[in-house]
Amino acid sequence: MFNFIKQNKIKSIKDKNENRDDNKNINESALSNRIDKLNKTLLKSNILEITTLLGNKKEILFRNFMAGIARGVGIGIGITIVTAIIVFLLQKIVTLNIPIIGEYIKDIVDIVMKSKIY
Repeated sequence: MFNFIKQNKIKSIKDKNENRDDNKNINESALSNRIDKLNKTLLKSNILEITTLLGNKKEILFRNFMAGIARGVGIGIGITIVTAIIVFLLQKIVTLNIPIIGEYIKDIVDIVMKSKIY
């Protein structure tokens, strides 16, 4: 009789250990999935490049300098194009011969045309 009880206890201990192993495997696979997701997120956000950039002050200065030049050139080109479009539209409005507005616009277009640098 004691042998039967002993075998049942051993069996229940083995079942508990198997459940622990199963839970451990499930936890390990869940942890592995989370690590994979974190890795993909970090790769998408270019965190490695950012950390290497923060360590190199010369590269930060160079990138900011180049970004400033690009912004300046972009603003210059953008303002030139927008101004050209506005002058073109104003010239078209002058040709419509609107009584009061046409004269003011004609004066504005004349001033802009005189100030052009050839």
